[in-house]
Amino acid sequence: MDQFLITGSSRIAGEVTISGAKNAALPLLAAMILAETPTTLHNVPSLQDVRTLIALIGGMGIHIQKQGDTVTCDTKTIDNFYAPYNLVKTMRASILVLGPLLARFGEAEVSLPGGCAIGSRPVDQHLKAFEAMGATISVENGYVKAQAPKGGKLIGCNFSFDMITVGGTENVIMAAALAKGTTVLGNCALEPEVVDLANMLVAMGAKISGIGTSTMTIEGVERLHGCEYSVVADRIETGSYLAGALMTRGDVLAKNTSALLLTPVLEKFEDMGAVITTGDDWIRAQMTSRPRPVNIRTQPHPGFPTDMQAQLMAISCLADGTSTFIENIFENRYMHVPELNRLGASIQVDGHAAVVTGVENFTAAPVMATDLRASMSLVMAAATAEGESLIDRIYHIDRGYENVESKLRALGVNIERINSNNSND
Repeated sequence: MDQFLITGSSRIAGEVTISGAKNAALPLLAAMILAETPTTLHNVPSLQDVRTLIALIGGMGIHIQKQGDTVTCDTKTIDNFYAPYNLVKTMRASILVLGPLLARFGEAEVSLPGGCAIGSRPVDQHLKAFEAMGATISVENGYVKAQAPKGGKLIGCNFSFDMITVGGTENVIMAAALAKGTTVLGNCALEPEVVDLANMLVAMGAKISGIGTSTMTIEGVERLHGCEYSVVADRIETGSYLAGALMTRGDVLAKNTSALLLTPVLEKFEDMGAVITTGDDWIRAQMTSRPRPVNIRTQPHPGFPTDMQAQLMAISCLADGTSTFIENIFENRYMHVPELNRLGASIQVDGHAAVVTGVENFTAAPVMATDLRASMSLVMAAATAEGESLIDRIYHIDRGYENVESKLRALGVNIERINSNNSND
């Protein structure tokens, strides 16, 4: 079981090149199943979740391979429509193969998903939409079994999600692209990753209007073809590295990214005292003083993203004053709080609210990563602490941050990956 050993008191400064977004790459990979001709996807990050989904797609007999940051896929050899538990259990995004399989081939059997233990993320909205499109859905022995209506084609419908769901929106627009007739989807998620998927589907021949709005209209087409497409930059990775500058009075230039992807985060950085400058494909964060306290309430896009809550909380731990956080997306998303407190933070949690009283600095301690984004908040906190901190369960961070050690070292962080054979996790 790998761990990070971090020697703190670092000033985080330098340049970092941002990778393609995990949360965009995964639905784009699933969308490749829809194409009758080969598809090429660029700027794909090398992450465990990406490798898992490629293995899952390859297990269906599809020819899919990754070389560097490019994935090529040819579906003509597909021989089954099955996504097994041993692969699906590690990440929720596996459910995204359900819509493409059902839409193109008329059937699918996909295990119910796993992933980070940060709260209930049911797939009922996905299934309700597919049923509205005429599919027969059953859940047996932990597997979702789906069958298209007679004739093998889903039927366009009007459907409004009961709650905003990123994965649900993605799964259903993929299915609707090949449905018979027109589908009008209401209460759609607005995240940049959803927009990226819709844009790739259009490049494959789909007819979608209302992209980037809460109501999308998808006019089903007979078939989709392959295309060449590039994954959007990872806005959460961008924000995570920029956060290091705010915690250490540093200076970070993030390249190959876009300020338009994380406007609410950059606004909070400025509220905390950072100087933010941007160009077409770069963002720079400079900090010369102790952070100012802020109040943060997580919301679906375009509100403040839940995936940046832990990183902003880590900055707030060092603020000159008291900050408040309201987590509205996931009920278990404060699991990093006890670990930050072990590093000397002063955080009190009451339900969905957390009150952070700023301290002068963190102190080194052994801590445990609890989920993907929380793990980065602990890494950044440890980098500022005086002394050595050991971070356990870093497999979480490997799921979402490409080449994390080399990028952090380039920014001045003293970090080493070690293998602990004595871990009893």
